[in-house]
Amino acid sequence: MLVSGPSGSGKELAARCIHSKSTRKDERFVVANCARLASERVDAELFGSESLQSHRRVVGLFEQAHQGTLYFDEICDLPIETQGKLVQAIQDQSFYKLGSNKKINVDVRVISASNKNLLKSMEEGILREDLFYRLSVAPIEVPSLNKRGEDINDLVEYFLKFISKELGSNYLHLSSETLVVLQNYDWPGNVRQLKNIIEWLIIMYGNHENLII
Repeated sequence: MLVSGPSGSGKELAARCIHSKSTRKDERFVVANCARLASERVDAELFGSESLQSHRRVVGLFEQAHQGTLYFDEICDLPIETQGKLVQAIQDQSFYKLGSNKKINVDVRVISASNKNLLKSMEEGILREDLFYRLSVAPIEVPSLNKRGEDINDLVEYFLKFISKELGSNYLHLSSETLVVLQNYDWPGNVRQLKNIIEWLIIMYGNHENLII
């Protein structure tokens, strides 16, 4: 699956929802942040490594996600050389660790995401064409938040419950007037900005009981 949409629109949230509703829900959801993977160690981080001399074995992200989901955040940031290896690993559901000739077999669902124009990225040589077609068997587009105002109430409710529990704060109640303001805001930072605002409200007012904002 390939999830596309602007930064902060909730692509990872969509991927986690897919995972949680699938038969793999009880297995791991592993995130590979392609922009943060060190270029000199990206292959080792994805596929793992093994040193015969030191008997040191590193388990890569692919192996960690066995029977679960491996989510590639910003797939276009992955080095082009590694993309070729990724195509093979996804197709065969197997790979070799660095420093080993033993094939590792896995069962992994791969979900990738990007905020870039993928067709343009292929033209510029940033994204391999074969990888794009391998990943986009089931493409999903997540629109910016200002194009789906009907989702505001559900997202607000989710973040209020989740963040209140996470911070150990009281649940805040938002008035209908506040919800109208949120629904009519442009949200240049998308879902991430909405989450930050809800988190700020809970930090500032979460110590009050039965407060309506």
